[in-house]
Amino acid sequence: MAAIELKYGVEKQQAEVPWAFLSLEPKKLDVGVADELIRNALRQPIGSPPLEQIVQPGESVLIVTSDITRYTGSELYLPILVEELNRIGIADEQISVLVALGIHRKQTVAEHQKILGSLYGRINVFDHDCDDPGQLVELGQTDSGFSVQLNRRAVSADRLIVTGTIGFHYFAGFGGGRKGLVPGIAGRKTCMQSHFAVFNPPEVGGKHPRAITGSLAANPVHQALLQAARLAKPDFLLNTVLSPQKELLAVFCGDLEQAHLSGCDLVRDLFQAQLEQAADLAIISCGGEPKDINFIQSQKALDYGCRAVREGGTIILLAACRDGFGHPTFFDWFRYQDLDEFETALRADYQINGQTAHATLHKARRFRVILVSEFSAEQTAMMGMKKAVDLHAAIDLARADLTDNAKVVVIPDGGTVLPTVSEKG
Repeated sequence: MAAIELKYGVEKQQAEVPWAFLSLEPKKLDVGVADELIRNALRQPIGSPPLEQIVQPGESVLIVTSDITRYTGSELYLPILVEELNRIGIADEQISVLVALGIHRKQTVAEHQKILGSLYGRINVFDHDCDDPGQLVELGQTDSGFSVQLNRRAVSADRLIVTGTIGFHYFAGFGGGRKGLVPGIAGRKTCMQSHFAVFNPPEVGGKHPRAITGSLAANPVHQALLQAARLAKPDFLLNTVLSPQKELLAVFCGDLEQAHLSGCDLVRDLFQAQLEQAADLAIISCGGEPKDINFIQSQKALDYGCRAVREGGTIILLAACRDGFGHPTFFDWFRYQDLDEFETALRADYQINGQTAHATLHKARRFRVILVSEFSAEQTAMMGMKKAVDLHAAIDLARADLTDNAKVVVIPDGGTVLPTVSEKG
């Protein structure tokens, strides 16, 4: 037996694994000096002039950044970004930060402090509210016919800078880039309509085959988000790529699309893990907080990790979820236990959280999922999963259905790593 130690919230859990196993981890990339990575990226933007050729002295600048559910390194890059704007001739009073909540909850004072770092108390910070009409302005329609409403502060600022981090996304292909604007600072209706592209037309049914993790080509959700985001006419992008330990690996600056695509290429190279054969069991940690701060965030690790497992195989998922489900309406969707009925209800009243719940239940029906979390056994069962009190108990549950020579993988950072099976087992 070999012992494993996996992150669970802000703690770790240990257990003995009674099988030989393969650990799926990202490629190693030397961690540079964060300060230098940020400054070099600002000096050498991709597909765009540097900021000093875009921003004029005296202009107002709004910087969009992610909320606490997505660590981006904002406390590192925001002070340097503001320093660069100061150098150009933009005073602190002309700079503000808008937290891209999407449809998430407002941030606490402590969370604002964590996001802004040394800038807190010096630069104005605002939370986006997708349900406040006074905060929103209509920018037009996309080719697919949905209206785009974005935060008024972002649209009215002389210059708009979008920041965030790039990682895999389970149906938009990758996070970062355009997602900082849509759904980040979009109205609720825009958020829902853009994400509805995950579905095929009703006469076909089901999920669109290109709305998948790690793919942007012909991905209808990516295309909808990008077109909607462009209506805001962002001036500059700063996106980070982080290690599972939250270290800054790379920074990409410049054009909204071109700089983002360059970052996606690096993420694909670093965090895609190749398997020759599908496993019987995957033991997955989301990677600790904030990747398992709530279930909506945690399910990304489930989505990625199930790609390593044969149909009908077993998954153990460690996801503390100290903030619960992540949205008040998420768990309500599990009143639909028939997947066809669930999809019909989503098409009639699409909600992003409903889509996440549907995807969760779909995976729970394809695999045996054992969840280690703070949820009750009853809540876990409604999501189609089996509760285990800890990692040791989960392994005992899994062992009952597996042989001694079962193929097993361990994924310590399931919210980051995307397994790919070259030949289905």
